[in-house]
Amino acid sequence: MSTPSHSTLITTPTFARHSPDPWTLLADGGAGPVRPYDDRALPHDELLDRVTGADALIAGMDPITAEVMDAAPRLKVIAKHGVGTDTIDVPAARDRGIPVVFAPGSNSRAVAEFTFGLVLDAARRISASHTAVTEGAWPKLFGPELHGRTIGVVGFGRIGRLVAGYARAFGMRVLAHDPYVPDDAVTAADAEPVPLDALLARADVVTLHLPPAGEPLLDAARLDAMKPGAILVNAARGGLVDDTALAAALHSGHLAAAALDAFAVEPLPDGHVLRTAPRLTLTSHMAACTPEANRAMGLMVAEDVLRVLAGEPPHHAAG
Repeated sequence: MSTPSHSTLITTPTFARHSPDPWTLLADGGAGPVRPYDDRALPHDELLDRVTGADALIAGMDPITAEVMDAAPRLKVIAKHGVGTDTIDVPAARDRGIPVVFAPGSNSRAVAEFTFGLVLDAARRISASHTAVTEGAWPKLFGPELHGRTIGVVGFGRIGRLVAGYARAFGMRVLAHDPYVPDDAVTAADAEPVPLDALLARADVVTLHLPPAGEPLLDAARLDAMKPGAILVNAARGGLVDDTALAAALHSGHLAAAALDAFAVEPLPDGHVLRTAPRLTLTSHMAACTPEANRAMGLMVAEDVLRVLAGEPPHHAAG
């Protein structure tokens, strides 16, 4: 093991949780990894204090703003322990000459498998039955078979295409909407390219696989335009859905069910409108939590951190 010549501050508790390999890679590369907490994210005030001595920063869902960068005079690279860099002010980093790296594709299969698990749960009310049985009841909860139904995949990148494949294996028709994927590429993947509003009107199940875009993609009007009795699944980003409008659509019965793994504010606050919505499955932003994805993600960002610190271009630069 080399003597550390650089310091890497790790704010996410999940880095190298299921494999020592990413941690060892940084340590052997002289990048002095430090993770203050292994059970929670680094609080913002402590982040501002600790980042002053960091040459590299590996972050999770915590916001890495211009304020954080300005508190870190030695900072040479920011790494997102994940696939989406929306929590990092990439333009601010670029202005300061700090490369931002991430781990595209590292958790695609994990998220896709979990997403389809949510589809099954929402359709067949698996977790609702579990809760009822643990409380002493014995209900017979009915839900639709997926075979012959139509799924609408919004966002047709790595994860969306995997979900589409699982849906076809269940005998579902696949609609897809992605403004950045050509129609012929969607067709080649055995899906029908359609505009978003047409997808919402036709799909029995809608699943989201896009980064956030400021305002909710599915606001009250678009939720109201969904096919009556449809199911909504979101394992992407919480800001994609208007929480209040979704709760109203579930209470009214317009939507049959929904399952969410991502929220605009995390953890979900006490008294949040979604906590009392019916026919709703809520999970704790855990779609990417497999040992395989955790190892791959950690290794990808650790390797790029070491490349940047050595003056080499990263393999996976954001922006």
